[in-house]
Amino acid sequence: MGVVVPFEEKETGQARIEPLVGLTGADMERVNAMILSRTGSEVAMIPEVANHLISSGGKRLRPMLTLATATLCDYHGDGHVKLAASVEFMHTATLLHDDVVDESDMRRGKLAARMLWGNEASVLVGDFLLGQAFRMMVEVGSLRALDILSTAATVIAEGEVMQLAFAKNTETTEDEYLSVIRGKTAELFAAACEVGPVIANSSKAHAAACRSYGLNLGIAFQLIDDALDYGGVDSKLGKNTGDDFREGKITLPVVLSFRRGSEAERAFWRRTLQDGEIEDGDFEEARVIMRRHKALDDTIERAEHYAKMAKDALGLFPASAMKDALNEAVDFCVARAH
Repeated sequence: MGVVVPFEEKETGQARIEPLVGLTGADMERVNAMILSRTGSEVAMIPEVANHLISSGGKRLRPMLTLATATLCDYHGDGHVKLAASVEFMHTATLLHDDVVDESDMRRGKLAARMLWGNEASVLVGDFLLGQAFRMMVEVGSLRALDILSTAATVIAEGEVMQLAFAKNTETTEDEYLSVIRGKTAELFAAACEVGPVIANSSKAHAAACRSYGLNLGIAFQLIDDALDYGGVDSKLGKNTGDDFREGKITLPVVLSFRRGSEAERAFWRRTLQDGEIEDGDFEEARVIMRRHKALDDTIERAEHYAKMAKDALGLFPASAMKDALNEAVDFCVARAH
């Protein structure tokens, strides 16, 4: 607890996350100390549940982005540390809630909190973390930053509800799915990046650029996760491949495979994902169908498109080590699929 878990060395070509980790390292130590102090409670179950997930090896990419964009905009002060901790608490709360909604057994290679303490405790501790996040936002004293992050909390919840509406619906369109991940995943990336220039009193153009960077990075990040669930390796994922398939989640590789497939293949997706009738060998069959229709390749190609948009958004900023590190972080996130 309180230590940034370094990214594993991976076969990702020249793309590395270490420059971003290094440039934000000192501030991340302060963020981690803040996280540790704010999970304290006289109710013993609260720190137990919170620390189970917080200390389980998350990459802390989102709070790093808050620190990085504040530095990119020449911020001098301490507010970015509290906002970064707030962002991480928001993310952790959504994971606790997600596992209950999705009935997930595992999270980051460990038993999900709900499996150890129950659904009720997971939801309520998630609520506690959200409350602490908003307390820290208020302490920073930036009404605009509070507005950005509180709006993000609303949009994330909307994205979750939208995902429920599309759950197990094989007729989901690509546009509908992208709307879900913009809310569910990309919005927190966007907000995490936008509050940096806001507390630095940077220009509206700089704030918009950082938001665009975060939003597009978040979409690319989720699309790569979608592809990895069918084409990745367990040891690199921190979870089992096929979790999305077993949980009946409609992700972009499924959307593309369903649209491009034969009637027999569509019947396969309806049986497995819509009706939940999964038999031995079905996951391998799903991967065969996806390869047949290049669904994984095209999902990665779309991720690369959003990654380019993220990097283009930073074109407004002058050359610097932090700008280079942010660009390399985009490449690293996409390179996980190779």
